[in-house]
Amino acid sequence: MVKTLWCGRVFLGCLGSLTVAASAQQVVHALTGTVSSIDDPSKTLMVFQDNGSEGQFKDMTTAKSHVVIDKKIALDTSAADANKKKGAYVIVFYYGDNDDRTAVALKNLGAGPFSSTEGTVTKFEGKQHTITVQDKSGTAQTFKIAQDTVAEGYMGVVDGYKFQASKGDHVRVVGTTENGAATALFMREM
Repeated sequence: MVKTLWCGRVFLGCLGSLTVAASAQQVVHALTGTVSSIDDPSKTLMVFQDNGSEGQFKDMTTAKSHVVIDKKIALDTSAADANKKKGAYVIVFYYGDNDDRTAVALKNLGAGPFSSTEGTVTKFEGKQHTITVQDKSGTAQTFKIAQDTVAEGYMGVVDGYKFQASKGDHVRVVGTTENGAATALFMREM
């Protein structure tokens, strides 16, 4: 009886420590936009987001925050304070909600030109790494998913190769044209 009670307490103690560890991790999300202003004294970054609103992000100033981000994606980013150039079109990696977001890293997408397509997935080929999206006008566009494509799903940011979409899902794809083919740079489930 005492042994059973002791084992139960040990089990509950382990379960409690797992709960504390899990709650301390921050899930990283991503969005695209243009850096509109930088305020170094307050360590904030303003981004004109692709959805038409301006978002404020604090710089992650403490290494004590534990974030969960795909290692492959992390290798292709820079710290938020290292890549802040006004006018740069970027993917912002952040945690938090709309009122209190902290930028973890940025990925500069370059000079463009860029396209943005929002619509319904009509075809998703995971093995061929392509996604076809039909917009409101009925026009379908197929994008190649490349090694450096970033995707935002319901559980946070993932490598584009790990992104899973089904026919009928609503998505937004930011892409560019390389060698005559449309390539997805960023995909987001809506």
